[in-house]
Amino acid sequence: MRRVLLSLLLAATACTKAAQPDAYGNVEAIEVTVAAEVVGRLTSFNVTEGQDLGAGALVGTIDSTELSLERDQLVAQRGANVSREQEVGGQIGVLQAQRDAAAAERDAARAQKGVLEAHRDVALRTYERTKRLFDQQAATAQQLDQAERDYRSLEQQVKAQDQQIAAQEHQLAAHNEQIDVTRVQRQTAAEQVLSADAQVARLNERLRKSQVANPVAGTALVTYARAGEFVQAGQPLYKIADLSAVDVRAYVAETQLSQVHIGAETEVTFDAGGGARRVLRGTVTWVSSQAEFTPTPIQTRDERADLVYAIKIRVTNDERVLKVGMPVDIRFSSAAR
Repeated sequence: MRRVLLSLLLAATACTKAAQPDAYGNVEAIEVTVAAEVVGRLTSFNVTEGQDLGAGALVGTIDSTELSLERDQLVAQRGANVSREQEVGGQIGVLQAQRDAAAAERDAARAQKGVLEAHRDVALRTYERTKRLFDQQAATAQQLDQAERDYRSLEQQVKAQDQQIAAQEHQLAAHNEQIDVTRVQRQTAAEQVLSADAQVARLNERLRKSQVANPVAGTALVTYARAGEFVQAGQPLYKIADLSAVDVRAYVAETQLSQVHIGAETEVTFDAGGGARRVLRGTVTWVSSQAEFTPTPIQTRDERADLVYAIKIRVTNDERVLKVGMPVDIRFSSAAR
């Protein structure tokens, strides 16, 4: 009997020693807080705590009536600006045709002036020759008067042609100025179209943001809003985390660093109820390169160590048995030990 009791005591002592963890930690997850991106009333919101949501799932809608009306108004203004741009573009074509016609008339007038100047020069020489002949009594006064009249008439025609050319030059300058003004008007209309496009695009983006889409696949941890509430841009709506794989943050003493390296296999155990412990496999994914003082709620195997190193262990959590904040025990692999 004594031998049996002694065997049981030794077994219990061995089990107690074997069950002693190498480190203690808590479960963490990458939490994402989803917030409203526009201002308005939350017309629908379909998120409940503990609900699994897929990436891109539509979970809520913020009233976008005013945004839709504003966009419709901008679209109408854009259409008017497009029509204005096309109309002004047509006017430029007409003005250019008128300017080309005026330029052709001016060129014709310049050519005509050249002809008149040639005739005037001939008439001037004839007049001067007739005057010399008259002085020599070889020409009559009638011939002299006729030669002078011919010269004076052509001189007046040349002056009139100069005035006509000047008027045509002024008309050409007016056409060019009007074309420049019209081009500016067309450029302004084109810029207004681009501005309207940018504003419409901005409103389309705001309309898109009025549809609350879940950014990442995961489980809703907590909700902060309800359908019917008025929300502001940036106001949190709910928090979500992917619990299919979680991290365990733990702390080890310097004497344990030889057992810990990135990629090292570990056993993560936790209370499964009824005094039973459940074991999941984990892999070390991060080891801090800097020591820190032992956090108050953390105990390490070597309680005499004042400085510890933080580590993270990645654990697959397909059954969602590990919850955020849950305390767990950690044992490193026997090979590492």
